[in-house]
Amino acid sequence: MAERVLTRVHSLRERLDATLAAHRNEILLFLSRVEGHGKGILKPHQLVAEFEAICGADKEKLQDHAFKELLKSTQEAIVLPPWVALAIRLRPGVWEYVRVNVNALVVEELTVPEYLHFKEELVNGTANGNFVLELDFEPFTSTFPKPTLTKSIGNGVEFLNRHLSAKMFHDRESMTPLLDFLRMHNYKGKTIMLNDKIQNLNSLQGVLSKAEEYLSTLPPETKFDDFEHKFQEVGLERGWGDTAERVSEMISMLLGLLEAPDSCTLEKFLGRIPMVFNVVILSPHGYFAQENVLGFPDTGGQVVYILDQVPALEREMLKRIKEQGLDITPRILIVTRLLPDAAGTTCGQRLEKVFGAEHSHIIRVPFRTEKGILRKWISRFEVWPYMETFTEDVAREIVAELEGKPDLIIGNYSEGNLAASLLAHKMGVTQCTIAHALEKTKYPDSDIYLKNFDDKYHFSCQFTADLYAMNHTDFIITSTFQEIAGSKDTVGQYESHQAFTMPGLYRIVHGIDVFDPKFNIVSPGADMNVYFSYTEKDKRLTAFHPEIEELLFSDVENDEHLCVIKDKKKPIIFTMARLDRVKNLTGLVELYAKSPRLRELANLIVVGGDRRTESKDLEEQAEMKKMYSLIETYKLNGQFRWISSQMNRTRNGELYRCIADTRGVFVQPAFYEAFGLTVIEAMTCGLPTFATLHGGPAEIIVNGKSGFHIDPYNGEQVADTLVNFFDKCTKEPSYWDTISAGGLKRIQEKYTWQIYSDRLLTLAGVYGFWKYVSKLDRQEIRRYLEMFYALKYRKLAEAVPLAVD
Repeated sequence: MAERVLTRVHSLRERLDATLAAHRNEILLFLSRVEGHGKGILKPHQLVAEFEAICGADKEKLQDHAFKELLKSTQEAIVLPPWVALAIRLRPGVWEYVRVNVNALVVEELTVPEYLHFKEELVNGTANGNFVLELDFEPFTSTFPKPTLTKSIGNGVEFLNRHLSAKMFHDRESMTPLLDFLRMHNYKGKTIMLNDKIQNLNSLQGVLSKAEEYLSTLPPETKFDDFEHKFQEVGLERGWGDTAERVSEMISMLLGLLEAPDSCTLEKFLGRIPMVFNVVILSPHGYFAQENVLGFPDTGGQVVYILDQVPALEREMLKRIKEQGLDITPRILIVTRLLPDAAGTTCGQRLEKVFGAEHSHIIRVPFRTEKGILRKWISRFEVWPYMETFTEDVAREIVAELEGKPDLIIGNYSEGNLAASLLAHKMGVTQCTIAHALEKTKYPDSDIYLKNFDDKYHFSCQFTADLYAMNHTDFIITSTFQEIAGSKDTVGQYESHQAFTMPGLYRIVHGIDVFDPKFNIVSPGADMNVYFSYTEKDKRLTAFHPEIEELLFSDVENDEHLCVIKDKKKPIIFTMARLDRVKNLTGLVELYAKSPRLRELANLIVVGGDRRTESKDLEEQAEMKKMYSLIETYKLNGQFRWISSQMNRTRNGELYRCIADTRGVFVQPAFYEAFGLTVIEAMTCGLPTFATLHGGPAEIIVNGKSGFHIDPYNGEQVADTLVNFFDKCTKEPSYWDTISAGGLKRIQEKYTWQIYSDRLLTLAGVYGFWKYVSKLDRQEIRRYLEMFYALKYRKLAEAVPLAVD
């Protein structure tokens, strides 16, 4: 048998050189076609199209070669004749950069700064030799432990627990931080867990061993009250559990950690330490209220997410506090903007109790300037000049409301995460970041061509705030893997912040690392009281049926519903979202309009936009204009209905079920969707769902089993997929039931708020401990971020025009 020999892995440049040597003419032909586009950026689909366009014989020579694989991994090509530079993504989070001189067929490897400098020439020209600020966060995290395997991305807490337990196992003194961490716990000055009778690890271990022996003599259900005094005398306070059995479990876990630390026990133990009693959740933009707001500008999935999250989180906190043997009332505050011009909603009310919760409230704080309080709604893109003063006001309000600091601060979206970072920094509190959607991926090339976007969207502020928050936070929650690191062929939202440039502002050489253990995937669910299967007849909200019948099928056309459905026996293709460009509702209408067979098989009903009032949102205005044009051009009246946004969530739940009664489907056609709460809602109601493959829905749905993936960039293909489904259901009626049941099964296994809440509180415990043991290491990056905020963000925010009431 031949001896196997380990050989050196050749660099990307060496592999390209070898390919060029073997297939010089064919590659020259391909690169010449790319160069022929002239100065600019080519995306993957354009590169593939040029490859497919070269003649069959030439293409065949490259088909099985490394060059085809390299081409599939190329995320963009920068064309500046005679050079073509390629950004090659070898796998999620791992990139290399090269450029090829098309005339000389010379290959050069580029560093990240060199590639970004080359890219800037698209905007600045060759006279781009001036000093440019380069941001590089990597040196501050280079000593932190990080995984290297793609499968570890988004499982940060598991990796961190393995690292921490290995570090603790190294020597006995490594356990001292855990002792100190336990000793510092108190609630409003009252000691929890350990008192000052326990001063070192030896005394802790001795006391725990005696306590364990004593507890073994008691009935498991014995209340902590019965042996509290005995425990206090030896140094143990409340917080270990409410019964002898639970206290014994906690003590046994800690003794096990002191003897031989392991990652699973460490996570379980840290998750059960009493740490989180008061939570602050920030979501400033839009109309944040519990009724009559869904469908207003900037008001959609994020509001639903938080209003479902909070009652579930409160239930889990109450359960844990009871099991910890403590008599403490938890509080959750949702902090949002107070809107004096509240448009008939409760957005002008300072304090509002959260439905379905006992100890959770919405607290509203106005945007203000030296001239006074801003009364009207403003777009999420215009909030930046108000955020610093808003955060200062919020700090005073929450300290007064909670009578102290919170234990956990959760930010939502860009401006909420900026405010959370400033508050966490000021108060020394554990911070969690939830992006929901990072705009950089929704607006392609909005970084390099910043000047084309900035007057309207102020992305210079937003991208700066995003970088600040994602580097400041203790841990990041995402709903899907794709949100962090994309897929084999697409770049993740966070990954797109790894290296980019905003000409005239600064260059980001290393913005975020998707392998950072701060990333964790924790998927939300749907409110099971509102969203449940159409088959649960005894729970169906039949009182809404006359209203829903009117909404869907009445012959009346008005501001609430435009066009009528003539054949009410056909199944309904249903969609519901904000009316903006990215949600792509008009794209769905267009592909439906252009497919005679689909129009023959099913009706289309779209819920989105509010025609009852004049929209202030420019994107919504443009999409409305397009919708009117499609209705007229394709004569859709009779097969289509356009319904204004529906704000009653409970009725919307029954609306999904009524669509299921028609044997219809739900379609989510967004160009990009970070997660897809409407996808979860529709599937929870038993509605077969067709959703974009760009973003989170691609992970929620198992294609062909629990729903279907669709590519919104290929409308004809989407129409064919829908036609094939309805045709198959006509021939085989049980097929509809199979897909419906598959969707319900998928939800029950992975997407519930109970799973979410348990995970979130466990993460808060683990990262609270990690923050404590690594606080010296983090001091340097915090200083760097302070400078970044003061010298960059603040000036950019001041340049955004203030709104006029």
